[in-house]
Amino acid sequence: MKPLQSFRSVALLCVLGAAGCKTGSSRNASEKNPVSVDPGEKVAVIDGQPITYGDVEKQSGGKLKQAEVKALTDLYDARRGAIDEMLTKRLLEDEARSKGKTLDQWYQTDFQQSLPAPTDDELKQLYEQHKNEVGGQSYEQVHDRLVQFVKQQKSRDQMQAFVEQLKQKHGVQITMQPPSLPRVEVAAKGPSRGPDNAPVTIVEFSDFQCPYCGRAFPTVEKLMKDYDGKVRLVFRHFPLSFHPNAEKAAEAAACAQDQGKFWPMHDKMFTNQQRLAVEDLKSFAKDLGLDQGKFDKCLDSGEKAAMVSADEKDGEQAGVSGTPAFFINGIFINGAVPYEQFKDAVDRELKRKG
Repeated sequence: MKPLQSFRSVALLCVLGAAGCKTGSSRNASEKNPVSVDPGEKVAVIDGQPITYGDVEKQSGGKLKQAEVKALTDLYDARRGAIDEMLTKRLLEDEARSKGKTLDQWYQTDFQQSLPAPTDDELKQLYEQHKNEVGGQSYEQVHDRLVQFVKQQKSRDQMQAFVEQLKQKHGVQITMQPPSLPRVEVAAKGPSRGPDNAPVTIVEFSDFQCPYCGRAFPTVEKLMKDYDGKVRLVFRHFPLSFHPNAEKAAEAAACAQDQGKFWPMHDKMFTNQQRLAVEDLKSFAKDLGLDQGKFDKCLDSGEKAAMVSADEKDGEQAGVSGTPAFFINGIFINGAVPYEQFKDAVDRELKRKG
């Protein structure tokens, strides 16, 4: 746990739109797409024969569409962030002015003094969570830094809630329309959760040893809970070559699937990413009550390797080059993004389907 910046500067940066305070983009479809290229547009000639952008796009296996998604969403997020920053600053300045104070004065008195002091239980719990990161220092030695960290966290959360109240009070609306995003065709085949006729299908390409996939795991779980009955999740394998245990972990999940235990094995591996050697996978199978003989034979024989390889090829064709990779009704989302980004994408699709 490192010494933190000044509480005041961090909190003000947060409420004025610093990156990471809130992901609030909502990417609904609009008419204009400033980076798209007509598939029929001629982009090259060889031996007198034209090559269209559509030809190149098809050859790229989805990578150009993914680049387009990134360009469009980065541009929109930058614009949206600037709007949010301006609105937040104006709302807070108006609030301070109504109290006869400058923004800095209001922050130092009205806001800071309203924050509850960290309790001993909160501080000790935080210390236990990060005990291995403080180089053997005692609770007493890091106490002041713990206080500072908890204050910063409370400041961020309370300020965000307060700004949302101000937005409602003043009838704030964001009227800038998000861009239309290209869709990638990805087969939704494999183990799935949620109804087959759900309006939103998420195809996830993942690697059980990938730390970013592990980070995305609770986010996806929350999404499935919050949108129960509205989202179908399809899992596809994409073990990366530099993760030595990922291939066998993928095969283990497929072997568990034969016995109706894919998702319990999926959860077991994502919550034990440091234990994915073959002997660990067999131990997980025992814990889950699988037929040990059938599981061991399936895993040792490598009979699921071809299926895992087929998933990888489909992912590569769709432009996947890393994990986790998600396709929400064909809209690409790359990496372990914040929950809000998934929520925005699902809400957009539900609105479009509705």
